[in-house]
Amino acid sequence: MSVVHLLGIAGVAERETATARHWARRLEWPMVGVALWIVLQWYLEETGGLSHGVARIADWLVWLAFLLETLILTVQVRDKRAYLFGNWLNLLIITAGFPYFWQFAPLIGMLRSVRLLLVVALLLRMSKSARKLLSQHRLGTTLIVAFVAMVLSGIIMSRVDPSIGDVWDGMWWAWVTMATVGYGDVVPHTGAGRLFASLVVLFGVVLISLLTANLAAFFIGGDVEKIEVEERESDRLLKDISARLERVEQMLQEQRGRD
Repeated sequence: MSVVHLLGIAGVAERETATARHWARRLEWPMVGVALWIVLQWYLEETGGLSHGVARIADWLVWLAFLLETLILTVQVRDKRAYLFGNWLNLLIITAGFPYFWQFAPLIGMLRSVRLLLVVALLLRMSKSARKLLSQHRLGTTLIVAFVAMVLSGIIMSRVDPSIGDVWDGMWWAWVTMATVGYGDVVPHTGAGRLFASLVVLFGVVLISLLTANLAAFFIGGDVEKIEVEERESDRLLKDISARLERVEQMLQEQRGRD
């Protein structure tokens, strides 16, 4: 069994129907939007920027998004048992994350913070699509990924580690950390903050490598495309010359035959 199956983020298998794979691709980005909203909602609740009523409505909408995704894909796939076992995390989210139960939970704040794990799960599930996009010198996509990662890391760190300060200090820390600069003017002091910082450093190293590769591909890609166009033009000219030579040779042979 693969790691993605053990983590419950296998998604729709390649051997499944074209319709199931089509719906899986269509639902990927909306679910990433749900993941980003989870982070934003968590921050707004922590800072008191979201009323209790709006937060509860948002809880229901997030839960419904996971429920609808699971139902749609379960209906479309052939092997429903394999899909549900390979995506057991969705079932756990739907069962344990039912918002009605939260009003009876004594640790409701902790339960909402645990939902941040859903962001990691969704982004891991997107890793195949992300690798495919970033491998084709999509510089714009890489920069968008870097920007979103910086914003989310700054928001999370500003709440995980009180020594960071406000969200703007968190974003500044995330930016210099992911860029592997590390000025040291803003640093985490708590254990949770340092643990999260180590993950951001690791992600920053990978992201800088991808960005460097994409920059190189971006600048070299134009020259490579130009060379390919010239090669195709040369092949076309050679074929044209060969065709003309064949016609000339044929005309000479016909002339010799008449003589």
